[in-house]
Amino acid sequence: MAELTQNPKAPAKVAVDLIKTPWAVIVAILTLVAVLNPGNWGEVVTFAGKALAHTGQYILFAVLLLSYLKATGAEVMVARAFEGRETRMIFLAAVFGGLAPFCSCEVIPFIAGLLALGAPLSAVMAFWLSSPLIDPPTLLITAGALGWPFAIGKAIAAVALGLFGGFAVRALMRGGAFAQPLREYKPAGCGCGPKTEDKPVWKFWQEPERRQRFRSEFIHNSLFLLKWLALAYVLEALLVSYVPADLIARVVGGEGVVPIVIAALVGMPAYLNSYVAPPLLAGLMEQGMSAGAAMSFMVAGAVSSIPAMAAVWSLVKPRVFATYLGLGITGAITAGILFQMI
Repeated sequence: MAELTQNPKAPAKVAVDLIKTPWAVIVAILTLVAVLNPGNWGEVVTFAGKALAHTGQYILFAVLLLSYLKATGAEVMVARAFEGRETRMIFLAAVFGGLAPFCSCEVIPFIAGLLALGAPLSAVMAFWLSSPLIDPPTLLITAGALGWPFAIGKAIAAVALGLFGGFAVRALMRGGAFAQPLREYKPAGCGCGPKTEDKPVWKFWQEPERRQRFRSEFIHNSLFLLKWLALAYVLEALLVSYVPADLIARVVGGEGVVPIVIAALVGMPAYLNSYVAPPLLAGLMEQGMSAGAAMSFMVAGAVSSIPAMAAVWSLVKPRVFATYLGLGITGAITAGILFQMI
C-alpha cells in the first residue's frame, strides 16, 4: 500500500497493464459478440470452453514437466551440448534446442555466455533455429490441438531445421563468411537468467529452495498457458463461426507448393506464440487449410516470433540475423512440403 500511495501513477499503470493482457482481449471479444451477434455468444463460449477443457490434461502435464526441469536445474545439460567437436555440438544443440526449459529472456544471456567462451556460431545457430519451434509444453499443446502425428512432425522439423541451419552456417564460415558475427552485448539484468550449477539435482524436493522454485514455476506457467490458450480457443471459435471455409481453402488449401509458400510468408508476421498457434491452426484446418501449409505456417511463425528474433538480433550483426531468417523461411517451406507428401 505504501508504494501505491507514494506513486500516484501506479494505479493507472496497473490499469494499462491489465488492458494489455489476454484476459482483457477475451472479455472484449466476448462482449462484442454478445452485442453484435447475441445468438452466437453461447456457441462461441461453449466451443472455447470445451476445447480448453480437452487440452487441460496436456496443460497440466506440460506445466508439471517444465516446473520439474526448472527446479532441478536441468539447464546445465543444455550447456553441455556446446562442448566437444563442432559436428557433435551441432547435433546436440539441435536436439537440446527443443528440450531447453528457457524463457525468452534467459536465452539471450545463456547464448551470450556461450559465444563469449568460444562456442561456434554453427552450433548456436542450430540451437536458435530449433529452440523456438518446440519445447515440452508446446509439444503437448500441439498434440492436444492437432494430434500426435502433427506434434511429432513439428518436433522432427525442429531438429531437422536446427541441423540444416547449423551445417549451412558451418559451410559459410569455412568459405570466409561471418568472420566477426557478434555485436557488443551488455546484459540487461532482467534477473531471471539460468543459474550456473555443476549438475541437475533430480530429487529437488529435498531442498527447500528448489521446492519453492517448483511451486513458483508451476503457478507462473499455469497462469501463462491458461491465459494464452483461453485466448487461442476464443479466436478459434470466432474463426470457425465467421470466416468462410471456401476463403481459407482458396488461399492455403489444396495440394501444391504455392499454399505452403503463402502460409510461410503469412506466418512470419502473423504469428502470436507457440501456445496460441495450434488451436488457431486447428480451426484453419477445419476450414480447409492443408496440413503442409499448417506446418509451414507454424515453423516460419515460430522462427520469426518476437522473442526468437530478439534473442538473435541482440547478439549478432545484421548479416547473421538475415541468415537466421533466410534459413528459417527455407526450412519452413521444406518442412511443409515434406509433411504434405507424408
